[in-house]
Amino acid sequence: MEQRLTIVGLGVSDLKVASAFYEEKFGWQKMKSSNEGIVFFQLNGILLSLYPKDKLAEDATVSPDGDGFKGFSLAFNTRSKEEVDEMITTLEAKGVKIVKRPEEVFWGGYSSYIADPDENLWEIAFNPFLPMDKDGNVQEE
Repeated sequence: MEQRLTIVGLGVSDLKVASAFYEEKFGWQKMKSSNEGIVFFQLNGILLSLYPKDKLAEDATVSPDGDGFKGFSLAFNTRSKEEVDEMITTLEAKGVKIVKRPEEVFWGGYSSYIADPDENLWEIAFNPFLPMDKDGNVQEE
């Protein structure tokens, strides 16, 4: 199996609300291949898809029930601590739920957490151990 990830798919409670969150709060543009049943966002190298949670569970043949911590987070890494603070200030002004305020963290970085309308956690972080190129891709040294 090739070492790659093509799509991160999120099961969402309300596709219109979730799509609006990513378009309005993050300022992302959905792909032309999006339709009334699924939304795609082109990221740097992978896609984020939004799909109704009940239909995603049905497709995977699992129960759509579940609450609490989902066992994963998504991450947006910045190039500086200041960029983390700026992003959180901007997102908070747009009404985004701040789960954890920016702070120095045990692993040597600086991070904060926000939640989307389905309580999917996004870490907004500066990691000094993962330098990024001009396109926001992690570079190995």
